Amino acid sequence: MNGTPDAVVVGAGPNGLAGALRLAAAGLSVQVVERGERAGGGLRTEEVTLPGYQHDICASVHPMAATAPFFHEFDLASRGVRLLQPEINFAHPLDGGRAAVSHHSLEQTAAGLGRDERGYRRLFGPLLRQADEITDFFLTSAFRRLPPVKGFAGIAGFGLQGLPSVGWLARRHFDDDAARALIAGAAAHGMLDLSRPLTAALGMFLGMMSHHNGWPLIEGGSQRLADAMVTALEQQGGEVVTGHEVTDLREFDGVPAVLLDTSPSAFVAMAGNQVSPGYRRWVERYKHGPGVFKVDWALSEPVPWANADVRRAGTVHVAGTMEETIAGEAAPAAGRITDQPYVLAVQPTVVDPSRAPEGGHVFWAYVHVPHGSTVDMTEAIEAQVERFAPGFRDTILARHTMHAGEMERWNPNDVGGDISNGEASLRQMLARPVPRWNTYKTPVRGTYLASSATPPGPAVHGHCGDNAARVALREVFGIRDAPPLRPAPPT
Repeated sequence: MNGTPDAVVVGAGPNGLAGALRLAAAGLSVQVVERGERAGGGLRTEEVTLPGYQHDICASVHPMAATAPFFHEFDLASRGVRLLQPEINFAHPLDGGRAAVSHHSLEQTAAGLGRDERGYRRLFGPLLRQADEITDFFLTSAFRRLPPVKGFAGIAGFGLQGLPSVGWLARRHFDDDAARALIAGAAAHGMLDLSRPLTAALGMFLGMMSHHNGWPLIEGGSQRLADAMVTALEQQGGEVVTGHEVTDLREFDGVPAVLLDTSPSAFVAMAGNQVSPGYRRWVERYKHGPGVFKVDWALSEPVPWANADVRRAGTVHVAGTMEETIAGEAAPAAGRITDQPYVLAVQPTVVDPSRAPEGGHVFWAYVHVPHGSTVDMTEAIEAQVERFAPGFRDTILARHTMHAGEMERWNPNDVGGDISNGEASLRQMLARPVPRWNTYKTPVRGTYLASSATPPGPAVHGHCGDNAARVALREVFGIRDAPPLRPAPPT
């Protein structure tokens, strides 16, 4: 880029790229600087097992990309990003060949839950009717304004019901183990001890998303979304520089605005003595959650789940009953390893055969482990899968594993293997990463945090970066009304 850019974004993950696109839409010259050799962050797709087998390294299933206002405005279809919807969004196998499954249709899902049909409708029906209002508020408000009149009742109801633990919510609404396991398995995406407050909200929100815009995968891999965002930025004159690690913010002296898609501790390290001792202490108190241990497999055939419906699901929660799921998540939260973990698995080739050579399949799973753990969980994961899919090990052609420490080396934002960039507890969602009204603004003039360590938190929705960019436009450039994203050029 010739001359000094108007803005620099450090980190080319989905939030960094979203912030860059909002700044570029205002006519600013924008440069994105990325440590890795390829843009994407949590959207990377790589061949890590065998040639031709495409594995998403982190984010793989995208209910938020299908729903978030930022990506609706970005218009994925016009950018060549195709979302593929599995027949069944997620499944939770149970012993005896049974399973609870979440279809796109609320009615079909409820009908499969026996005597919990009415309870399921009663819980999710009102949420689904106001899904857009609920999603828009929690993604775009940064929790700093009252809900709008339209949707107020749904948003307030969601917030109140979501405060308790998911176990309390499940026992209140459901009588049987299938429905209880289904909502607990969704809540466990939050990487929290499921006996804690706010885990009900996680189960409700992700369950609602299944019936709203689904849990799609991106054709060809999540990298396609990152590549489309880079292309859109370059079409507006922006630039993405890869293979460059930023260690000192003084590198950008003279740049009016700097957005950081990094962890809070990385910002403090880059800022040095520009950060006050008080702010530094708050960042030191910021808590990261459990890490993950991940396995990618290349398979000779689909996973032989005992239940036929599970074979059609994009996502599978492998844990057994709700009580087993809660126990599996309590262990890593307490710093312990368990041999019966909650396993979060995705089978992309159920809906996207382009991920593997003809006849082959890709499959991945991870478990939550104590922060920074280097314990090999391969045997425990494969034993859980084999429990509900006898003969699974016979289908394995190759595997690739990453423990929590290796996850952090691959992406420094995954501190200790924490792919949420900070525990998603009630306190840390309201004051993320520090307790101040504008959590994007830092003590360094013109520098803003734009990662999932800021509201609204983890997932591929782009709003941490978009919200930070809107603050920078207002405070640095005097642009109070952020301009819309520029449409894709005609093909």
